Amino acid sequence: MLVLVAPGQGAQTPGFLTPWLDLPGAADRVASWSSAIGLDLVHYGTRADADEIRDTAVAQPLLVAAGILSAAALTGADPVDAVDRTAATPLAGLSADVVAGHSVGEITAAAFAGVLSPTEALRLVRTRGLGMAEAAAATETGMAALLGGDPEVVLPYLEKLGLTAANVNGAGQIVAAGTAAELAALAEDKPEGVRRVVPLKVAGAFHTRHMAPAVDVLREAAGKLAPLDPAVAYVSNKDGRAVASGGEVLDRLVGQVANPVRWDLCMETFKELGATALVEVCPGGTLTGLAKRALPGVPTLALKTPDDLDAARALIAEHAGQTA
Repeated sequence: MLVLVAPGQGAQTPGFLTPWLDLPGAADRVASWSSAIGLDLVHYGTRADADEIRDTAVAQPLLVAAGILSAAALTGADPVDAVDRTAATPLAGLSADVVAGHSVGEITAAAFAGVLSPTEALRLVRTRGLGMAEAAAATETGMAALLGGDPEVVLPYLEKLGLTAANVNGAGQIVAAGTAAELAALAEDKPEGVRRVVPLKVAGAFHTRHMAPAVDVLREAAGKLAPLDPAVAYVSNKDGRAVASGGEVLDRLVGQVANPVRWDLCMETFKELGATALVEVCPGGTLTGLAKRALPGVPTLALKTPDDLDAARALIAEHAGQTA
């Protein structure tokens, strides 16, 4: 059983899209998406520096575009054709039994599952990124990863400081989010058992109450869409549950902006569904790292460049449609 996952904000690095644009039709497709959302994805994916692509309004559409482009490339078809949706059909020829995404990667996964077309997904994430960037500008906030520690100790400790456990990632990692002062207090005195507190290069306290204004903006944009039901199992960040209704997927995408990401529960669901392999789309690495610790024995592969495509296709051919 093959699980296809999409990373969230922070996975981007300068120039990471460059080799993908050499694939047949890819540059034209990304240029088309850029025009549709009013953002030069080619520039930001190839020439922009780390500070430029750290901007929430840029990073989020860039990640969704890269995820869809790399997933389409897995089919071996022309990306222009591979990303066109027909009723209740995910990306043409894409073999995956389960899809999920971390944070903004949930929108990428919605395109994988056929809930949204790629262009709809890009337009929605553009609205999401702009709304979250505006909400983040209201107060100086941020996020930090806590490595190690028992969740039963860490979670109450964060609450005591006024912080939110914005990402419960499993495999010994929890991401705290809150104001700059709250994060400074955490860095000064970390919870028992936590080895390190690592500040994240993000522009705000995502998946917390600080993002509430962005929820309203996203809800208005989502109300103009007509989502289809997922063509494959779609696992939600909210509670790790597989969601069968396109309308519910869209509702969850809206609400998740201001609620914690429970990636730990998503990985538990992968296990329960019988996952036998996991592939992470470009820019892969973060989620495969978590899976290696939380899903021992399950082969994983991260798409970093097109050089990884053949190995990913081989893994998919071996595991898609199989049971544990």
